[in-house]
Amino acid sequence: MVPFLLLLVAWGAAGLSCARLCLAGARAARRPGGATGGRGRQLTLYEAAFLAGGSGRVADVALVSMHLRRRLLLAHTGWATVVDPEGRDEVERTVIRAIGPGGQSPIAPVRASAAAAGAVRAVGDRLVAAGLAVPRGADVAAAVRAVRGAALLVAALGAAALLVPDDGGTAPMPAWFALPLVLTLGCLAIARIEAHPYGAWASPDGRRLLAACAVPGDGATGDTLVTVAVRGVDAVDDPVLRAALTGRSGVRKLRGGRE
Repeated sequence: MVPFLLLLVAWGAAGLSCARLCLAGARAARRPGGATGGRGRQLTLYEAAFLAGGSGRVADVALVSMHLRRRLLLAHTGWATVVDPEGRDEVERTVIRAIGPGGQSPIAPVRASAAAAGAVRAVGDRLVAAGLAVPRGADVAAAVRAVRGAALLVAALGAAALLVPDDGGTAPMPAWFALPLVLTLGCLAIARIEAHPYGAWASPDGRRLLAACAVPGDGATGDTLVTVAVRGVDAVDDPVLRAALTGRSGVRKLRGGRE
């Protein structure tokens, strides 16, 4: 009885994960009516950030932009302090509201609140409408990870079933677990051919536009913001700013000082 229960679990994991991948792929391939695929379009910093890193990356760009323009102070201790309470756009105003009336707050909850705000969701909705971002529920990367996990689970359950004799005293045939394993590996192979590289946020058109670096930059400040938008805060040269946003300190060492 135990081997059959293991087989049932294997089939359930394989079937559900493969169905999720198929559904995500179908949603990601569906282009909204009127979508142009970004032809003749230049991405804004917020749009590039969303395509490269999702809503959290948009919040990072807003925080760094406000810090570089002396509207916000980001300390390496992980706190944000408002210097100028007037935001230049709705995303910056969302950041200021997230910090609160006291004018000071830890950066992590501010980032999380801003990333979930309507102003940031609106950036993603515009990109989805233009065919540059995948709609909600179409995260092919997460679905592929689920299928990989299911494939490993099926293999592990098959190995475990071989060690458990059935009621007749014989081990179950390994071929019983071969079908769900073939199903998961086949789905992974098809996804590799049809949808690789797997984008959690950008559609194929969005990835092509992002790779073209069609993002405006104006001097050192603009170049830093483009770096944050496309590559994330870990790529920032300033160790103090990087420590503030990542929560990883070591600022004294990075400055050449002593502990």
